[in-house]
Amino acid sequence: MEVASWGAYLLKRNILAMSFAPRDTHEAQVQFALERGVPAMIGVMASQRMPYPARAFDMAHCSRCLIPWQQYDGLYLIEVDRVLRPGGYWILSGPPIRWKKYWRGWERTQEDLKQEQDAIEKIAKSICWKKVIEKDDLAIWQKPLNHIDCVKSRRVFKTPHICKSDAPDTAWYRNMEPCITPLPEISSSDEVAGGALEKWPERAFSVPPRIKSGSIPSITAKKFQEDNELWKDRLTRYKRIIPPLTQGRFRNIMDMNAYMGGFAAALVKYPVWVMNVVPANTNQDTLGVIYERGFIGTYHDWCEAFSTYPRTYDLIHAGGVFSIYQDRCDITYILLEMDRILRPEGTVIFRDTVDVLVKIQSITDGMRWKSQIMDHESGPFNPEKILVAVKTYWTGEASSKKNQT
Repeated sequence: MEVASWGAYLLKRNILAMSFAPRDTHEAQVQFALERGVPAMIGVMASQRMPYPARAFDMAHCSRCLIPWQQYDGLYLIEVDRVLRPGGYWILSGPPIRWKKYWRGWERTQEDLKQEQDAIEKIAKSICWKKVIEKDDLAIWQKPLNHIDCVKSRRVFKTPHICKSDAPDTAWYRNMEPCITPLPEISSSDEVAGGALEKWPERAFSVPPRIKSGSIPSITAKKFQEDNELWKDRLTRYKRIIPPLTQGRFRNIMDMNAYMGGFAAALVKYPVWVMNVVPANTNQDTLGVIYERGFIGTYHDWCEAFSTYPRTYDLIHAGGVFSIYQDRCDITYILLEMDRILRPEGTVIFRDTVDVLVKIQSITDGMRWKSQIMDHESGPFNPEKILVAVKTYWTGEASSKKNQT
């Protein structure tokens, strides 16, 4: 990832990238990226799926990322194929590409580099990718729009086979599978599996293909439009009670229970980005919808720590989160995790019933957050209320002196 320089470059062009990297010899790349205001998560490609739905990304990029793509029967490339949209691109930069020209500076033998590139080429071909170009130390492959021709080619490439799994989006603690994730069925070879997307920025507000096809139970195009209208009202209220929200003070925002990404969509014209989190145990898996709208996000169980460094988010939105988790784990731990990832003087917006918010406030008071419970945007008769809390800037030394006096 290298502190997400590629992601920062794309942001100038109104393209949102999700960068991820482990904490390794390069140290805290993710922390540096987030401090620059660029989306990033701590992550690693090992034995489990990445925490993203199928057909999420328009492009995947690997620059000297040291992932052994050619090993384990191509398992990691198969996982990239799962999260890549039909017609999406995979870019590989650095070793072993163009080894004939660059091998002397890479401290590896020509034979070793040739074998690695040949193996990658073979795997890419076996999962039906088409090589678009190779130039300098860069190579680009494209995933097919659908699997009509891919199914036919199974007669030539016996492995990997197409999965029989009916849950391609399931990615929380789910092991990778050495098989190609099937694409939605289509009727003609030039049709985009799963449905074509609008161009940006229309894409953010047009009905996503997953909703059009009815693949998410109980979520209709009408509900999608109603949710957009709901968020217009909410943002109007938020701008009154938190003026810095749209004035450039906040950059990294998290929505802990993002639903269809309405908060991110409402903020689309402001200089912020939103990490949309869909709870892994929710009844409605809407993360695929969020990606189809052109936003980013991840699955997560809030009874566990989030994959980021301390002090990396400026604003956190928690709508209905604690009603979901209060019977699953101690909400104190969730609030402490929020305190860990929130920057000093950062803000949290809670939306819940009065009983839940009072419980939250009693804990955040002990964490030295300043908070206030306010009425719902529709008025005082709505049982849902809003709690706005600010993490104060204090030190243990100052606290110790206060206790001594």
